[in-house]
Amino acid sequence: MDYIWIFFAFTCGLVVRLVSLPPLVGYLIAGFALNFMGFEAPTSLKGLADMGITLMLFSIGLKLNVKDLFKPEIWASTAAFMGIWQLLFAGLLLAVGSLSLPLFSELSFSSAVLIAFAFSFSSTVCVVKLLEDSGEMKTRHGRLAIGILVMQDIAAVVFLVFATGEIPTLWAVGLLLLIPARPLLGRLLDKAGHGELLPLTGFFLALGGYELFYLVNIKGDLGALLIGMLLSQHPKAPELAKSLLSFKDLFLIGFFLAIGFTALPDWNMLAIACGIALLLPLKFMLLLSILGGLKLRSRTSYLTSLALANFSEFGLIVAALSVDYQWLPKEWLVILALAVSLSFVFTSIIYRYAHTIYSSNKDRLRRFEREKRLPQDIFVQPKHAEVLVIGLGRVGKGAYDSLHQRIGDRVWGMDADRERIQKQRANGRHVFFGDGEDADLWENFDTTTIKLVLLALPSIEDATNIAEQLHNANYRGDIAAIARYEDERIELERSGIDRVFNFYTEAGTGFAEESLAMIAPQS
Repeated sequence: MDYIWIFFAFTCGLVVRLVSLPPLVGYLIAGFALNFMGFEAPTSLKGLADMGITLMLFSIGLKLNVKDLFKPEIWASTAAFMGIWQLLFAGLLLAVGSLSLPLFSELSFSSAVLIAFAFSFSSTVCVVKLLEDSGEMKTRHGRLAIGILVMQDIAAVVFLVFATGEIPTLWAVGLLLLIPARPLLGRLLDKAGHGELLPLTGFFLALGGYELFYLVNIKGDLGALLIGMLLSQHPKAPELAKSLLSFKDLFLIGFFLAIGFTALPDWNMLAIACGIALLLPLKFMLLLSILGGLKLRSRTSYLTSLALANFSEFGLIVAALSVDYQWLPKEWLVILALAVSLSFVFTSIIYRYAHTIYSSNKDRLRRFEREKRLPQDIFVQPKHAEVLVIGLGRVGKGAYDSLHQRIGDRVWGMDADRERIQKQRANGRHVFFGDGEDADLWENFDTTTIKLVLLALPSIEDATNIAEQLHNANYRGDIAAIARYEDERIELERSGIDRVFNFYTEAGTGFAEESLAMIAPQS
């Protein structure tokens, strides 16, 4: 059976990949197909799914700044959205129920509110996957989306505590000792080195946090998230997150497959699920209005709302618990599973074109923007810049330093990670915060003095999007980018980028030239 679900997951994932859809859509299809053919989910599949979610929350914690959760645009937007959504959705369910339609007419006020609550969550798994694939985890809208997801997860935990009656034990107070134990956890991470022991350390810490919280009657995934947050400021946190990336992605395939094994629907359930999925634009518009009212820029509000326009795996947990306690008919669990799957497909497809859609509709979307903006959303114009390096990871930082040695302060750097910008400024580099895919940024950016833009970005989609934004802003200079593979180089050159450097080839060439320079005086 293990090979069967691997075979289906691979086949369906490959097929949808060939038609330019995200592989997770294929995994969802594979799960429903296996269920339809009469296969039963192996116990190992649930274990993989649970492991994937635990590692994902741990990885989120490694990248999360706790201070972000206390910003009004995160906690206030979460509270406002969940409250308004539940009123609207519950009211809609009761209104449909008044028409004596099957499955709706049986709903009481409390059951309608429960269903609305289950549909108010956005999917942590889906959103994180999208942001990671697009390289936007540390952008302004990426951090905002993650913060809202964490607040929603906390709301889910509170619900589970009250619904199950499992109050944390007195031993839960001992979890506060994890805070002074943070230096010890950091030293443990230092001793792990850089080899295979590093991801194993990540497993140990993530699962250890899970077990600690589970033992005191608190949802274990919250423990994995908290342990990650305690290590988020450690210098090796990014390396640890990267070492866990492949494991997390592999285990999350089990999660997407498991959704298909929830139950088999009939045509009536499928029709209801499709009808509920049609409400996703309403969810998007409600989030967009709330975030715009909190003085966020229209682009930030738009991208955050679009990423969160889906239904969540936590909704399945809420529904399953409600069915167990006979608060909801079991048919609604199947409907929710179908709606969640459809929402994943919707978000995965439309978010790939998010930046293009914004560029075409930015004037309409700006109607949701307040005149006064938050301080962190104000643009900075670099002075006397002739060369601009976009992306200040290892490659971008190295390129900046090399150029600075030759042309001095005429080179500037830009990155969408605000924390990275602060560190680079502390080291004396001329850098500023900005998202290269932001059409608003380039509209307000004077590029007349800039002769060369270097795109030091790992994602070719990001590089091609930025190149398009530069051309739309009438930039007349040259653009250079990096690629890891030959097919990426060809695609980048087709997008109008003037020079593409093969990452591995150019690194080898540079290494050889630097090495020859060591013996040149002797020849």
